[in-house]
Amino acid sequence: MQMIERPWGVTVHGAASVKAAPDLVRARFKVVCLEQKPSDAFESAGLAVHEIRSTLRRHNVPDAGVESSRIELGGKWEYGQQRKFLGYESSASFVVESAALDDLPSLLTDLVSAGANEIEGVDFDVRDKPALRARARREAVAAARAKAELYAEAAGVRLGAVVHIDDVNPDERPQYRGHGTGGAATAEDLAPGHVVVSTAVVLGFGIVPA
Repeated sequence: MQMIERPWGVTVHGAASVKAAPDLVRARFKVVCLEQKPSDAFESAGLAVHEIRSTLRRHNVPDAGVESSRIELGGKWEYGQQRKFLGYESSASFVVESAALDDLPSLLTDLVSAGANEIEGVDFDVRDKPALRARARREAVAAARAKAELYAEAAGVRLGAVVHIDDVNPDERPQYRGHGTGGAATAEDLAPGHVVVSTAVVLGFGIVPA
């Protein structure tokens, strides 16, 4: 049994989740070319990168919304009982952001046709995420305060001033999920079509006699 050596008040935690429809999509993909000569591999990748750039412009994706790594070149091997040389592999990685969510299926199809042969992931997001996070934090604080008031009332005391605030990342500390309105993940939260921002907070209150 844990003993409270220095009692001073009440500590509670609250959590909240705010969800919104996405207005931004982020696609991650690669161009990988395998040839028997390093010059051919490098040239093939360069041509594919050019085609991808042209495809993105046709879909009105601005250059500022495209992040690309430099073209890399290296040997490709197959490992089994004996190591077998397959050729020279040249690759380039891209991260593309676009606000045209309805155009996503067409964009991905055209990117594959242009030479993108590895679609690594598609993530949906919101551009004004700081505002969503601020709202979730306010709701988490309100949930924590409501819980503290309930405990104080049941114990026959009144809440004093806030003497401690601890910001918590519920993704790193899942034990703080679900403590407060909106803190628990629902089936709707996990379904495609929503971006969910979750926060949690630990508040410490002083207490005074009722």
